[in-house]
Amino acid sequence: MSSLRGIAVLLIIAVFTILVCIPLCTMALVALLLPGRAGKAWRRWMEVWLFLWCGFNRGLFQLFGLTKLTLDWPDIDTVSTDKWYVVICNHRSWTDIVILQSILWNRIPPIKFFTKQQLIWVPFIGIGMWALGFPYVKRVTRQQVAKNPALRHADREAVRKACQRFSEHPSTLLNFLEGTRFTAEKHGRQSSTSYRHLLNPKVGGLSYVLADMGSTFHRLLDVTIVYPDGAPNFWEFLQGRCARIDVHVETLPLPAALENVENERDLRRHLTSWLDHRWRVKDERINGSAVNPAH
Repeated sequence: MSSLRGIAVLLIIAVFTILVCIPLCTMALVALLLPGRAGKAWRRWMEVWLFLWCGFNRGLFQLFGLTKLTLDWPDIDTVSTDKWYVVICNHRSWTDIVILQSILWNRIPPIKFFTKQQLIWVPFIGIGMWALGFPYVKRVTRQQVAKNPALRHADREAVRKACQRFSEHPSTLLNFLEGTRFTAEKHGRQSSTSYRHLLNPKVGGLSYVLADMGSTFHRLLDVTIVYPDGAPNFWEFLQGRCARIDVHVETLPLPAALENVENERDLRRHLTSWLDHRWRVKDERINGSAVNPAH
């Protein structure tokens, strides 16, 4: 029965995704032709499709009873859909994204996140994300940078362009600071870590965003996702094989130490210290649950 449920949910999501992406991509083509304020207003209306997609998936997961979600968000009433937010979160599974979309839906603007450039070729979803302004970034090796030094700044330029669009209307940018999903193997490969259930946070992408839009963001949301019975892969989640998920959200002001920073190097230094504190708090919270970090 669990496999049948997973297939049914997956097919429904796929069909609805296609139905959303077709008009979205059509609107994106129109947006390319509209100048100035008209183009900005048109792109704002395009966000409705992301809102509908996230809301539909949220309702679908609830209808099929895929998991028991416990949300701890003490100051949930202080956020709104008409302000800008940056979200940081630990990363255990691709399920994290749909959980975040579900708990944040209709409370703040729909989340967007950094994604690999290769994903633009995923049918419908890749073009849809491009149309909505998701920042695509490249993974380049040291050898590639040695051959073409301009690649060193490619991600910086991609973030700057994305931030220009985010500043047009209230937006939410999600950043998985660990850069990859947590596994015991990855944790063991890190030469130095102060955290039991987390990988070391990377400040690069977040520092770029705060450098470009720090004064625009209303609040920073620090989200901790805990899978007490072990993190499921996405297929296991769709089958309903994830009995419980605990989510804690803290609504925080942007770090005060970053307000008077004059350059990105100093910003990264202050941000590294601030994130270390946040990651220690997050690690203790995860440790308080029956988490199996090796799952």
